Amino acid sequence: MPTQGPTSACMSRASEDSPSPADVQAQNRADAELLRKIAGGDRDAFAQIYDRFSRPLYSVALRILHDANEAEDIVHDVFISLWNKAPDFEPTRGSALGWSITLTRNRAIDRLRSRRRRSELLEQAAPADLGYEENPPDSATSPGELWLKEKASAVRRAITDLSADQRAAVELAFFGGLTQQEIAARLQQPLGTVKARIRRGLLKLRDTLAGRL
Repeated sequence: MPTQGPTSACMSRASEDSPSPADVQAQNRADAELLRKIAGGDRDAFAQIYDRFSRPLYSVALRILHDANEAEDIVHDVFISLWNKAPDFEPTRGSALGWSITLTRNRAIDRLRSRRRRSELLEQAAPADLGYEENPPDSATSPGELWLKEKASAVRRAITDLSADQRAAVELAFFGGLTQQEIAARLQQPLGTVKARIRRGLLKLRDTLAGRL
């Protein structure tokens, strides 16, 4: 009688470990029921969903962002969304886990886009508008990166000194990661007005930070 080879044995074990379609459907129904309870304010159901989803959602966020702290932040935000948006979940449109993964992926991509946009803005603005050298000696990072990492708290304090209009435009550009066109649409202001506010805000930041950094 032929014996089962190593490959066949591994495939057999994998098949045994993998949930059957019926098991998957049952778990999806259970998850949907948990979200229904969460929509009613059930904290125990929320704790169960957290235990079920936290690891796969963290893996998705980490794979996109490559930063453990940011991945944790994204997962935290997603669970807040799950608590608030549970009444919006439609089981007929997909599984609760799939919905949660989509929320995580979208937020992580937004964070990545914001990070890249902020870095580009800082690298463009720091040398001309904030008085940093374009090529500082013995520096392994760009002026914008140094400014962001080492002076963030001072900059945030300085931003509070801006006028409300300037502060809104600067914060959306640097911390919201929006383009100037997107900021104009968000604030419902002409593009030229937004550009002027950002420019004036940067000039004021330069003057303010000159005495703090």
